Amino acid sequence: MSLVRLNIKGISYSQTQNGAYALILNEVDGDRKLPIVIGAFEAQSIAIALEKEIRPPRPLTHDLFKNFADRFDIVVKQVIIHKLVDGVFYSSLICERDKIEEIIDARTSDAIALALRFQAPIFTYKNILDKAGIYLKVNPKKDEDEEQDSILVDDLIVEEIEAASAEQEGYKNKSLDELNSLLDEAVNNEDYEKAAKIRDEISKR
Repeated sequence: MSLVRLNIKGISYSQTQNGAYALILNEVDGDRKLPIVIGAFEAQSIAIALEKEIRPPRPLTHDLFKNFADRFDIVVKQVIIHKLVDGVFYSSLICERDKIEEIIDARTSDAIALALRFQAPIFTYKNILDKAGIYLKVNPKKDEDEEQDSILVDDLIVEEIEAASAEQEGYKNKSLDELNSLLDEAVNNEDYEKAAKIRDEISKR
């Protein structure tokens, strides 16, 4: 399976889950976004790592891990989001010490917080991005390479992500006959974006 590199688009408060945040990863060589729901502590830790000017007076948990690893010459080389089960992403840290590589299981939010501190690349498998990645219609003219003024992404983007995710979840409960009827309807209405999503769900079956 081929790996796809991701970067961090931003973080925003989740509109649908109280106390949770949406971490949005962006496909480096494409337009798809991978939204991941994370907790408040992990969101804070990722935000601090992104905003390099902010330095907490005492090390956060992920900073402590980085200091510990540095002391013992352990390097996190990359993070791989390798599995998606029932909406939960599973990740691995690819670490190296004395030229010996080890793979360590980690929550995706922790893995990304550490990847930022080690300046390690983040990857996922193409089939996971095909399954969970979504396209956004918000700010289509905005240059994706433009430096972001804030790590907090626009609420409109999060609303678009959560609406698209909910729509995809809805298709999973449909039968093939229902999906084919919806596909014909979308094509007749010239709603080709919706048609593409339905076609993708049919292909997965």
